[in-house]
Amino acid sequence: MRMNYLYDFYHTLLTDKQRKYIELYYLEDFAFSEIAEELEVTRQAVYDNLKRSKDLLEHYEGNLGMYRNFVTRQSLLRRLRERLEYNEDKEIATILDELEALD
Repeated sequence: MRMNYLYDFYHTLLTDKQRKYIELYYLEDFAFSEIAEELEVTRQAVYDNLKRSKDLLEHYEGNLGMYRNFVTRQSLLRRLRERLEYNEDKEIATILDELEALD
């Protein structure tokens, strides 16, 4: 799941080739052998490219923290929503709805 989110946040920073490997493996659930056949490469090449692409996504996350901030924001919004159950303030509910719509 984490890799899917990292891909969502940082896929534009990857090359077309890197995106293809990530998409086939993580989004389409292809096996290494299926990717190798699809892209006409060896299974080792699939492994190597996926490893490098995954490491690169983790590097971007380490520097930019978009996923970490997203998770924190979701947690805070959830906590606010829970607190709102005890306080039926319509304005707060509207603000929370607007904040949630941003993600």
